[in-house]
Amino acid sequence: MELIGRSSSHYTRVAQIFAHELEVPFSLVPVFDLTSTQADCYGDNPALKIPMLRESAAAEPLFGAQNICRRLVELRRARPGEAPQVVWPETLTSHRSRNANELVWHGMAAQVQLVFGIAMGKLDAENVYFAKARRGFIGALEWLDQQLPAVLAEHPPDRTLSLFEVALFCLIDHVETRGTVPLSGVPRLVEFSGRFGERESARRTPYRFDVPPANT
Repeated sequence: MELIGRSSSHYTRVAQIFAHELEVPFSLVPVFDLTSTQADCYGDNPALKIPMLRESAAAEPLFGAQNICRRLVELRRARPGEAPQVVWPETLTSHRSRNANELVWHGMAAQVQLVFGIAMGKLDAENVYFAKARRGFIGALEWLDQQLPAVLAEHPPDRTLSLFEVALFCLIDHVETRGTVPLSGVPRLVEFSGRFGERESARRTPYRFDVPPANT
């Protein structure tokens, strides 16, 4: 089973962490050039996005981190043994938890916007497109920092995994790695990221830039 993505991608890391936690074996197929506009560079994903899951050469591909995580849980539950208890966004129905999930995925998209547009695209960081994205991103993180204890309290204590927690960890660790926005004002998020980062699945998926074979 192949996971098409990047070791430096927070979306890819979400899927990788789920695979490791659920003990579903996979091979990472790196996408080396995110500036490419050719679908075959992304495993033939027509949207030119990562990650993508291909279970076999003949299988239909599956696009997107959330879809992949759901499929990994299905694969794990098809095996003998205790079924994992996974908390999906629709599991928690309070406005607070729904907002928290929305803002985590908003933050992940904003992180891509800032990294791709400014760091990779070399565009003007003070352009209103990026200035608004940065301010909204910081606002989302500040809200999450304030609400995190209450949101986590709504999670069942016997959970195996929570998509919210995995995505939040991948986001915060990515921000720390890339330095896109300051984290000095969100101590709860930093502390949460440090705790989650002690998990074996997190240690096995550190952010790094994949090196094309020709450059090794």
